[in-house]
Amino acid sequence: MNQVIVRLAQRPLGEIVIGEHLVVDRDVPVREQLEDGEVLIRVMWLSVDPAMRGWMSSAKSYLPPSPLGEPMRANGVGRVTRSKSDKFDVGAVVSGFLGMQEYSILPEKKIRKVVVPDGVSPRLALGVLGNNGLTAYFGLFEVGHPKPGDTVVVSAAAGATGSIAAQITKGVLGCRTIGIAGGEEKRLWLSNSLNLDDAIDYKNDDIGKALKRTCPDGIDVYFDNVGGVTLNEVLKRLNRGGRVVLCGAISSYNTPGSPGPSNYVNLISTRSKMQGFIVLDYAKQYPKALADLTCWLQEGKIKYEEDIVDGIANTPEALLRLFKGQNLGKVVVQVAGDGDLQAFRSSL
Repeated sequence: MNQVIVRLAQRPLGEIVIGEHLVVDRDVPVREQLEDGEVLIRVMWLSVDPAMRGWMSSAKSYLPPSPLGEPMRANGVGRVTRSKSDKFDVGAVVSGFLGMQEYSILPEKKIRKVVVPDGVSPRLALGVLGNNGLTAYFGLFEVGHPKPGDTVVVSAAAGATGSIAAQITKGVLGCRTIGIAGGEEKRLWLSNSLNLDDAIDYKNDDIGKALKRTCPDGIDVYFDNVGGVTLNEVLKRLNRGGRVVLCGAISSYNTPGSPGPSNYVNLISTRSKMQGFIVLDYAKQYPKALADLTCWLQEGKIKYEEDIVDGIANTPEALLRLFKGQNLGKVVVQVAGDGDLQAFRSSL
C-alpha cells in the first residue's frame, strides 16, 4: 500500500516556499508489519497551526524539530485500521501527531481516544475541543486570570485560538472584550457573530489610535497571538496589575531577528506581568478543561468557524493561508476522500 505525504525537505530561514521546504511525495510505501503496541491509522483530518513554523526550525523549543526528510509534524484525527495494541481496537477514533500523510503508524502511547458530544464531528478534537480550545482555556485561567468587568484585548481574535479566548472572556466571564483581526469581514464577524464589545481591523486601523478609542480606561488582560507592533502598543496601555498572556507571535515567525517590544519597561511602573505558557504543561487538567469547553459549546457560549481545505497535497497551501491571514477560524485539511469519510462516520 502506498500513500501521499508532505515531507519537510529543508528548514526555512524566512517565508515557507512550497516545493522547496515542504515537498509533496506520492506513492510512498506504508510499512506493512506492525510492532507490538503499534496501530495503523487512516488519517481523516489534519490540523494546520502557527506552531508548525516553529517545528520546522532547528531552534531549541518545547518539542524537538520536525525531522528532515520525514512527514511534517501535524496534529490529526483518524481511525485505527490495523492494531497490535491492547488499548485501541480496529475502528477506534484517535488523535495525536499523525503527521502530514494519509496513513500513520504510531505506538499506543502516542495517541489518545477522541471523545466528542453526540452529533459533533470528531474533527472538533483538533480545534475548539482540542489544542486550540485548551490553549485558550489555560492561557486565560492559568496565566491571564481575567475577572468579570476587566477589559480584555485578544489579538488574532478571528483565529482558532483567539476566537475561543475572546468568547470565554466575553460570554463566560463577563469581561469587556475587544478583538483584533485583519480585514473588514473578520471585524464584522467579531462584532456581529461573537458579540464582542468592539473589534479592530489592524489592516486598516492605526493600532495605537484604535486601542485608545476602544480601551479608554486601559487594558487589564491581553491575550497575545501576534507579538510585534500590536504587543508594543498594548504595553503602553496596561492598567496597574495588568497581565499579558504570551500565546504566539505569528507576525514575526517568518522574519527572524524581529525586534522585541520597546515598551516592555511599562511592566515595571504598572506592576504588570508578561508570561508565556505551553498547553502541554497542563495535560493532567485536560479532562476538566474539555468538560467546561464542551458545556460552553453546547450552551452556545462558544461558536466556531472552520476553514476546510480538501486533500493532503494541498496541506502546504493551507499553511500559507494561515500565515497570510486568509482564514476565518480553524484551518483543517480533509485528508480522506468521501468514501473513506462515509465509512469513518458509520463506524462512530
